[in-house]
Order: sequence, then C-alpha cells, then structure tokens
Amino acid sequence: MALPVTLLTVFAALIFALGVYTLASKRHLIKQLVAIELMINAAHLNLVTYATSSSLGVDPLGMGFVLLSLGVGAAVIAVAVILLVHVYRLTGTLDVDLLRRLRR
Repeated sequence: MALPVTLLTVFAALIFALGVYTLASKRHLIKQLVAIELMINAAHLNLVTYATSSSLGVDPLGMGFVLLSLGVGAAVIAVAVILLVHVYRLTGTLDVDLLRRLRR
C-alpha cells in the first residue's frame, strides 16, 4: 500500500523547512551545505511523489528530471566540498563570520 500524496507532500515540506532553518541559523559552511542538500532532497521527494501519483501510472518525464537533478546535484556538492576544503586550508576556519572579517 502506497503512502498518500498529502502525507508525502507534508513530509517534504517539513524537510524543506528544516533545511531553510538550518541554512538561516548555522554559521558553519559544512552545515549550510548539508542544509542545501536537505532542501534539494525535499524537492526531489515532491517530484517523485507527483510523478508517481498519476492515475495513468508513473510519469517518465518526472522521473527523468529527478535523475538528471540528482546527477547535477551530486556534481555541485562535490565541487562545493572541494572549495570548502580549499578555503579551510587557506584560512583554517569554515565559520562564515570569521571569513567575512578576513575579507575586509
């Protein structure tokens, strides 16, 4: 038995809200990167939910879009992690406030 669309949408909204809260409240760049990943995964959950909820069956366009988005998202996160490692090696910190002070 499949879960109802409403329940999955509410769950995706909660995950997205958690990502927004973490992005707004945390000052560590790795935590902010995890928050962005949470928000992207909530969007993926919504896309998969609505792609499979049709009475005609599974929508291949929605699933293809999610697969493409997963691949691009993984590449973006990999580049972001590489940049964070480089920033940490140069500055010794990943705190946003300290990095803003270094810029001045």
